[in-house]
Amino acid sequence: MIQQLTNNAIELLQNLIATQSFSKEEEGTAKLIEQWFESNEIPFERHGYNIIAYNKYFDKSKPTILLNSHHDTVKPNSAYTKDPFHPHIEDGKLYGLGSNDAGGCLVSLIATFTYFYAQENLKYNFCMTAVAEEENSGDDGVRSILKYLPEIEFAIVGEPTLMQLAIAEKGLIVLDGIVKGTPSHAAHPNNDNSIYNTIKTLEWFRDYRFDKTSETLGDMKMTVTQINAGSQHNVVPAHVDLVIDVRVNDKYTNQEIYDIVRKNAPCEVKARSLRLNSSSIDKNHPIVQAGIAMGRETYGSPTLSDQSNLTCQSLKLGPGDSTRSHSANEFIYVNEIEEGIDLYIKLLNKIV
Repeated sequence: MIQQLTNNAIELLQNLIATQSFSKEEEGTAKLIEQWFESNEIPFERHGYNIIAYNKYFDKSKPTILLNSHHDTVKPNSAYTKDPFHPHIEDGKLYGLGSNDAGGCLVSLIATFTYFYAQENLKYNFCMTAVAEEENSGDDGVRSILKYLPEIEFAIVGEPTLMQLAIAEKGLIVLDGIVKGTPSHAAHPNNDNSIYNTIKTLEWFRDYRFDKTSETLGDMKMTVTQINAGSQHNVVPAHVDLVIDVRVNDKYTNQEIYDIVRKNAPCEVKARSLRLNSSSIDKNHPIVQAGIAMGRETYGSPTLSDQSNLTCQSLKLGPGDSTRSHSANEFIYVNEIEEGIDLYIKLLNKIV
C-alpha cells in the first residue's frame, strides 16, 4: 500500500508542478487535490482554495493532529533555464516550480493522511489541510480556515527540512522606517541632509543587539533590505524610506520587539503587521521524542511558514531542502519523497 501511495503521490506532484498556482491563483491545484480525495473516496471540505479532510473514524473525544502544507508557489525567477511548469526527472531529481517548496511535503503528507484515513482505534484524529496563500502570508490561506477546524493538539507543518525536526521557527516583523531631514537645493549648505542622516540609522540597525538568546533559534536578527529616496539630482529629499526585515526568536513577542525598536531606533518606524509570531513545540513532546528515537535531529528554523498562523504547538518537518526554495531550476529528489512518506508514517505510528 505504501509503495502505491508513494507512486501516486509523485504523480500528483508532477501534475501540481504542471499547473500554475501562484499565490491567489490556486484554482487548478485545488482541483487536483480534490481529485485525489475523490479517487480515494475521502470526503473533504473546500473553503476558497483551501482543502480540509478528516480521518474516517473521527472521534470528538480524541485529540486531533493537524497535517498542513501549501499548494501555492512564488513566481519563477529570471535565472530559470528549465521550463518551471514542465515536471521531469533527471538523475533522480524531479524538476519544477514548487517541487521542493512545498509540493514534495504536501503530497507526502496527503499520502500519509490517506494511509491512516480508514484505520480504526487510533489514539488521535487526523485533520489534513492543503492550503493556499502561504507564500504571501495572505488572508485567504490557512488563517481563513482556522475557524472551521476542531481544537488541535499539535500540528506537523510540511516544509522542506531534510526530514529533520524544526522544533522552533522565528517570527517576522516588517518595519517601514522614515529618516527625516531638511529638503533643500543641492547647491546650498545643508547640515540636515536626510540621506546623510541615514548613515547612523543604518549603523544602528546593523549593530543593535537584543539581550535574549534562544537555545533553538539563536539571536534576534534585523536586516535593512530596501532603501529609497530622492527624485532628482539637485534636490536634497525631505526623507529616506527604509524597509527592515526583523526575525524574532521565541524569547520575545512581536509586540515587545516593536516597542523596543520604536523606543531606541534613530528614526520613525511602523510595523506592517505583528501577527507573524515565532512558534515552537516542546522538545519533550511525544512526537519530537519519537523523531529523536528514529535518529532525527532537532533545530530552530530561521524561515517563516504557516506555523506563524497557528496557536497550537507545531513541528516543521518535510522532505526537500530549504536552501533550494525559490531558487532557479527548483527540484526535489524522488527518493526524498519516498523517504518522507516512509518517515512520516513510521513517526506517527509511534504515537497513534
